[in-house]
Amino acid sequence: MARIDIRQLSKVFRTQSGDRFTALKDVSLGIEDGEFMVVVGPSGCGKTTLLNLIAGLQRPSSGSITLAGKAILGPGRDRGVVFQQESVFMWRTVVGNVEYGMEMAHVPKSERRKRALHYLRMVGLETFANFFPKELSGGMKKRVQIATVFANNPDVLLMDEPFGALDYPTKCALQEELLQILDQEPKTTIFVTHDIEEAIYLGHRIVCMKRGCISNEFIVPFSGRRSTEIRLSNEFAELKRQVWNHLEFRTEEERFAKC
Repeated sequence: MARIDIRQLSKVFRTQSGDRFTALKDVSLGIEDGEFMVVVGPSGCGKTTLLNLIAGLQRPSSGSITLAGKAILGPGRDRGVVFQQESVFMWRTVVGNVEYGMEMAHVPKSERRKRALHYLRMVGLETFANFFPKELSGGMKKRVQIATVFANNPDVLLMDEPFGALDYPTKCALQEELLQILDQEPKTTIFVTHDIEEAIYLGHRIVCMKRGCISNEFIVPFSGRRSTEIRLSNEFAELKRQVWNHLEFRTEEERFAKC
């Protein structure tokens, strides 16, 4: 089971000048096993900080996070992270990149090659296995990252605006591929984005954040396999309007108001 429980989580940073900056304040949230939850909000709202805390890359100032009842105290192989920035080794081939985590876990060579090629096939890159990252497009490099994370078989998939820098057609294609992979190998997924359309297309539930707090939640009304046509439906447009209206800052006072 990969249920995540977050209780009264806060994170305070100290600036170089000694000032305190509260990135998260008293966040409480439960993510069900197998759920695809999307966190959406404007820049600086705390969504990436929340993801980093779940990944164990940062420690909370107060509060707790548990995964399957065990406290998260640091990074672990039970969580895989796809970062916004490119995180591939330029000196390793595509298949070498996908094998890296398994190599560190001392998986036998024949087994890690078999698993690496399996996941490269799932993301459509099997024929590029012996290429180097410099020979790939931005979308292909992102596919390498996704294959690498899945090859390590984590219980939880954490994704921080992974498609944000890509062109719209490539982004849409990768969204569909991600859902196809998760349909075959379900994982508890937390996906951070500022793109409302992306949040609706991918998620089971949308959690909105403002100023370091959870401000609202929306249940996505689409079940089963999703198709491109959903993006053009009235239901999709109406939910997009609701999320946008909630996140929109109408006055400067609202933008800088406390939670």
